[in-house]
Amino acid sequence: MAKGKAKQVIRVAELFAGVGGFRLGLERASGKDARFEVVFSNQWEPARRKQHASEVYVSRFGATHHTNQDIASVAAKDIADHDLLVGGFPCQDYSVASTLKNSHGLQGKKGVLWWQIHRILSEKKRKPSYLLLENVDRLLGSPVGQRGRDLAVMLRSLDQLGYAVEWRVVNAAEYGMPQRRRRVFLLGYHKTTARYKALRKSVPADWLTLDGTMAHAFPAELGTRPLVQFSIAQELDALTKNFGERKGRSPFKNAGIMVDGVVFTGAVQSNYGGEPARLGDHLQPTDQVPSEYFILRKEMPQWRYLKGSKSEARSASNGHKYAYSEGAMVFPDPLDRPSRTIITGEGGRSASRFKHVVSTDGKRFRRLTPVELERLNMFPDGHTAGVSDTWRAFFMGNALVVGVVERIGKALAASIAKGV
Repeated sequence: MAKGKAKQVIRVAELFAGVGGFRLGLERASGKDARFEVVFSNQWEPARRKQHASEVYVSRFGATHHTNQDIASVAAKDIADHDLLVGGFPCQDYSVASTLKNSHGLQGKKGVLWWQIHRILSEKKRKPSYLLLENVDRLLGSPVGQRGRDLAVMLRSLDQLGYAVEWRVVNAAEYGMPQRRRRVFLLGYHKTTARYKALRKSVPADWLTLDGTMAHAFPAELGTRPLVQFSIAQELDALTKNFGERKGRSPFKNAGIMVDGVVFTGAVQSNYGGEPARLGDHLQPTDQVPSEYFILRKEMPQWRYLKGSKSEARSASNGHKYAYSEGAMVFPDPLDRPSRTIITGEGGRSASRFKHVVSTDGKRFRRLTPVELERLNMFPDGHTAGVSDTWRAFFMGNALVVGVVERIGKALAASIAKGV
């Protein structure tokens, strides 16, 4: 591993970089144990003439080592050797924003980008020692017809490439961060690392709650049920055809490890003793909020209707009539709790069931500003400035909570520094 004058340097390749959430988190994690240094980054949005996310990334971090091209066209030899590969690989095919019918998993257009990660790892002569990957938690149960198959295939493919993996579903708000955002993080350790050897020798339950990197980053306790153990040591084509076939539930719980083709998984609960964050503490002063973010009085009935409970008859496009019902949402959003999950459609004036609406005086209601959305993901104020507010909201709906990556980075750096 490369070394600096005073501390260890962990070289990072950042795929599907977006506007740089991983990079921010790792830069903040740099400290006495190690410094994370990005030596390659890639951001490309297909079928778009303007590459807004890449432009924001370059404006914040500079163009050095950054590429704005389809990752499938980037040869592995052109990616600088690195110690840590990170990426929030595109997740539309698993996203809770998709209907179950349209959740195509690994076979969907976005899901196939997983295989670009696989290709790079396969082709690199010097494989990265560590992997840190992020996705929506639906990945654990995708696709509908074969619950858990996609994660099983990913884990097995990493196993064949020489990696052991631990994963955890993290709700950022459960660890004092300002947004209730659940994402699954996968940490991979190459067989040449001390971390791999430690995981291989560990008692699985102890790794998940005491010894693992995720356990240090996010203290947790196991539930009363014992860990589930099963093998995924099959060829990938057989695993793809057979895993989870005709079973209603995924065997993967919110935490687990995989080593030598064997999975141990169980349900854990957060063990955080600090105070929860409050949405109200992350709002801009009223006099700094542009007027267009305030909802006009004449628009309020539509907002209240969309946010309210419903039980009504509706008709499909083919004329089929059906009963539709849904419960009420809290309106406006409470200021004394962490925010709900930010969505990509937070921008724009139009009324929406899912956009955040706040009121600091009980009289005026408004949407969240781009700066407030950045704060809820723990980005610096103005990080996405330079593009439209709609795009800024879209970026934050796609982003991760930077503080989660920071905590994982600190825990990983500490274990590397200790050689365990």
